[in-house]
Amino acid sequence: MMKGANLPWSGIAIAIGTAIAMTFAGANPWLAVAVLILWLGSLWLSRPEPTVETRGAEEGSVSRHAMAELVEPFSVPVLMLDNQRIAAANAAAREALGPHIVGQDARVALRHPAAVKLLDQPEGSAMVRGLTGARSIWQVNRVSIDTRFSLIELVNRTAEADISRAHTDFVANASHELRTPLASIIGYIETLSDPDAKVDKATAARFHATVLREAKRLQGLVEDLMSLSRIEAEKHEVPTERIDLGQLAESIVGEVGATVGEDRVQVSAVPAVVAGDRQQLDQVIRNLIDNALKYGAADKPVVVAVANDGRDAVLTVTDRGEGIHPDHIPYLTRRFYRTDPGRSRQAGGTGLGLAIVKHIVERHRGDLDISSTLGVGTTVTIRFAIAATAS
Repeated sequence: MMKGANLPWSGIAIAIGTAIAMTFAGANPWLAVAVLILWLGSLWLSRPEPTVETRGAEEGSVSRHAMAELVEPFSVPVLMLDNQRIAAANAAAREALGPHIVGQDARVALRHPAAVKLLDQPEGSAMVRGLTGARSIWQVNRVSIDTRFSLIELVNRTAEADISRAHTDFVANASHELRTPLASIIGYIETLSDPDAKVDKATAARFHATVLREAKRLQGLVEDLMSLSRIEAEKHEVPTERIDLGQLAESIVGEVGATVGEDRVQVSAVPAVVAGDRQQLDQVIRNLIDNALKYGAADKPVVVAVANDGRDAVLTVTDRGEGIHPDHIPYLTRRFYRTDPGRSRQAGGTGLGLAIVKHIVERHRGDLDISSTLGVGTTVTIRFAIAATAS
């Protein structure tokens, strides 16, 4: 772009003044005009040349700095490449890959064969595993801006892969759990319905009892699966009903005690009003009591307690049984996880009780903790915000 020079107005004024002075001094007017013309001509010839401004190679409609500012607010990691070197990285990219990547060769920063192959192409997409962790999965997209600059977008697909894997595992485990009682039921019914099978009345009665037990177990499993599905569907809806957890615990313990014996379940509760879903909180307490009765010592009571510490309602269910090895505790709330599969199935467990408890506690924005000592027993503690502070 050309930029013109300013006229020498001071020199022009002096030339005109000199011509006028020569005329008043008696000089020939034509001589004065000739001197003025020569003076002005010399000023014109001595003027500076107009300057030409040039733009740098990285300047233009959008500069490197402007592009870096443009990608900064993106929630996904975005890198701006100058040829193969990382010229800029937004906050999400610096958090995922580290701040040291700015100025680094992109092939070194991404360090994956699929990503390196993508960098040799002007545009494209590649799936990269292990970029930020052993199990991480990232989709890397490259878009060219011009012959020099390009953008790299990183989309984290790890959560999607984990969900897909968990779904596959859940279907496989559920199919296995359903297949076992069905196979047992079908086997006994085929035996009983076979006209050539000589089954006496005592054996037939035992077979019928087994079929009934397996059918009830199958029914319980289906009910737990449906319950878990409903809870997961409502997990984003925070319940708002005001419920006295202490009163609810006393009521449930009274019902359970009437069935299994009052000496098998004890309760100690104080008023503790929480915001919750009555049916789901009822399910939590019943599931914990049921687990404690199944795996606790038969000659020692299960103790249910509700306390109010001013901020939280604290529900604890304690049994005096064999206890649980510390290696199992982190996995107890997984679906179909059992520390002793044979004993659990014999006791009628579906392997979903604590998974249901965990999802209900999460929906109520509570905290779940399981502690156990081998040979002493197990305590499950749940904390819910009291209604005055519940959100």
